[in-house]
Amino acid sequence: MEETGRPSFGEVLRGHRRAAQLTLERLAEVSGVSARTLSDMERGRSKGPQARTVTALADALKLDDSGRERLIELARDGRLRDHWARRGGLCELPRIVEDFTGRAEELIWLSELVYAESSPGVGVVGLITGSAGLGKTTFAVRAAHTVRPSFPDGVLFLDLFGMSQRPVTADDALRQLLRALGVADQQIPGDLQERASLYRSLLRDKRVLVVLDNAASEEQVRPLLPGGGTSRALITTRRLLAGLEGVRRLVLGPLQVPESTELLTGILGERSAHDEKSTLTRLAELCGGLPLALRIIGNRLLSRPDWDAAQLAARLADEGRRLEQFKAGDLKIATAFGLSYEQLADSTRQVFRSLAVVPGRDFDAALTAVAGGTPIADAWDALDELVDLGLLQDSTDGRYRFHDLVRLFARDRLLEEESEAGRQALTDRVTSWLLRTATLSGRWFEPGYGRPDLSDPDLTVLNSEEEADGWLRVNVDNWLGAMRAAAGSGRHSLALDCAESMHWFSDRWLHSPHWEEVFTLGAEAAAALGDPAQQATQLNYLAWVHSVPPGDPEAVLRFATEARELATRCDATAQIAWSHEYTADALLLLGRHDEAIVSSSRAAEIFQAIGDIDSYVQSNAAITRCLFDDGRYAEALERYLELLAVLDDPGSGMTPSVVVHSRPLALLRIGSCLRHLGRRTEAITALIEGIDLVDKLRASDYRQADALETLATLLADEGRSDESHRAYGRAAQVFASIGDAAASSRCRAMETATA
Repeated sequence: MEETGRPSFGEVLRGHRRAAQLTLERLAEVSGVSARTLSDMERGRSKGPQARTVTALADALKLDDSGRERLIELARDGRLRDHWARRGGLCELPRIVEDFTGRAEELIWLSELVYAESSPGVGVVGLITGSAGLGKTTFAVRAAHTVRPSFPDGVLFLDLFGMSQRPVTADDALRQLLRALGVADQQIPGDLQERASLYRSLLRDKRVLVVLDNAASEEQVRPLLPGGGTSRALITTRRLLAGLEGVRRLVLGPLQVPESTELLTGILGERSAHDEKSTLTRLAELCGGLPLALRIIGNRLLSRPDWDAAQLAARLADEGRRLEQFKAGDLKIATAFGLSYEQLADSTRQVFRSLAVVPGRDFDAALTAVAGGTPIADAWDALDELVDLGLLQDSTDGRYRFHDLVRLFARDRLLEEESEAGRQALTDRVTSWLLRTATLSGRWFEPGYGRPDLSDPDLTVLNSEEEADGWLRVNVDNWLGAMRAAAGSGRHSLALDCAESMHWFSDRWLHSPHWEEVFTLGAEAAAALGDPAQQATQLNYLAWVHSVPPGDPEAVLRFATEARELATRCDATAQIAWSHEYTADALLLLGRHDEAIVSSSRAAEIFQAIGDIDSYVQSNAAITRCLFDDGRYAEALERYLELLAVLDDPGSGMTPSVVVHSRPLALLRIGSCLRHLGRRTEAITALIEGIDLVDKLRASDYRQADALETLATLLADEGRSDESHRAYGRAAQVFASIGDAAASSRCRAMETATA
């Protein structure tokens, strides 16, 4: 019962519901009003629902005219009391954006925040973080409007101007919030702590949602947080505010392409019907999932009805001019990024713009230190500051990346704030470091090198073969981009050295899509340096690239022939032999087994003549593979066993690292021969040993995948179902990792069948 003696809206609603013998859930189902909202109304948390809500309830309850009028009047009185309970127009929630799209999971997060249980004396606070342009404010406003009925005592909104040169002080913020809560100016304490105490006491006795937008720091917002009770606070900020304790965090990320396309379509309204769906999707992709960028592009198209959306997409595709296209009236994406940039220390700004020259999509602290010309400890500090302001994205593996549009902004800052000579020196420094690091990493795997000379203090990150392997894989876009840069600037020796150092490592990462470009750049660099022997070497590597299954035998023959012609002219005997070997690979792919044997035999003769025992053994293995593919399993097995004996002989003269790499492959071939000869138990033993050795080399490829599938079949035939099940599963994984979807699906089906 209210103080006037009149029943409240909630009491009357509860009476009508009970008279109609309806549960909350049933009334919610009939009226379309959520059960949670109905509960808030009946408990007095929502005293004055909107007219359309009351009408829906009256219809669902089948009230007569007098009952309907009474319910409407009580709701209107509740809204009026709520309106006069605080100073009109103070901290009013902004209007919502009508075409708001997506963020369904995030809205659920906020709904859960509203009804979360709080510990005594601890207010429930939600913190929304994210970089510029992600629509944090738009989301917060939309969410606040959505849950507004759950806060009968009001929703307050305050912009803290965290990105400006003069953010709102906690003192001033408390003054505005207290006035909005109905405290007269003369009753507002002068002391900050007293203001905060009064503010918390008022919130404790009310159910209010306070939206603190664009926060600058922990110090600014701490006094503005509720101290307990049913009030809630929602903070948006570009900074992480990692010092705030006990808050529930939501990191807002870019929209996915379907949501981005839907938002752009909503902004365009009727105009979207005239544009191809594929064009709108392309525009959405170029906006990188940033709602601000999507709104700018949508507004530009709306304000110029004659513009062709496809032409705008073509302009955005030009990275050199993309950033300048994102402006419409007072909306400009660069301005949003610039506000964050201005918050940085001078040294961090310098690091930020220097990172624009990194060729790949991500980088670590070591590369940051090189680009920024700063010690590693300072690089970590700069990265922390950039992540804190949303100018970089970090990950759990210690790597960082730009959003595509932020990278373009960093590049513009570099062009604007650094001289041409400074930019060139920076690019040369990063290119040189990446290629020297990649070259030394590759040499871990070369026979005759082993542990490279690590006297350069910048390169001490490479302390083991495992680290070198990991660095090359993770940084492939960076060092390959550096190869392109070196080739484009005439630094051919750097590019060639890097390509040459990748020869042995490439066999560990057989199915990487990068090798064709690596060795093409190597061949071009050798040609530019006038080194036909090295050019022949790189062309032979290209022949190898095209021999990897599924293989392109015509390309293999083309590169091998070109390599042989160059090698013959400059007496590069080893490369002549390798050209014969790769020609044999092509002939084998074409099913011309006898010719392949002749070509491999010619290669073996040359390798034997020049005393290259490692290559001689590999050529003999290739001859044996020809016999195997021709169905001559007994002959092949005999030769593979002879090969294994050579590999196991310490006095063979073979390079130990070549033996380590060759032995597991010999065992896999022996296992396959034994299988075809019906010697199942022996085949299983050989295959298991070979597969284990390949695992230790981290050299999973089509050969291991084939062996795993063969092993799984043999184990099933032996009745070892559990082991067969596991082997099929591993085979499916390896096939998937090398891009053979059909083989992976086949093994998955067999894995299920053996479960």
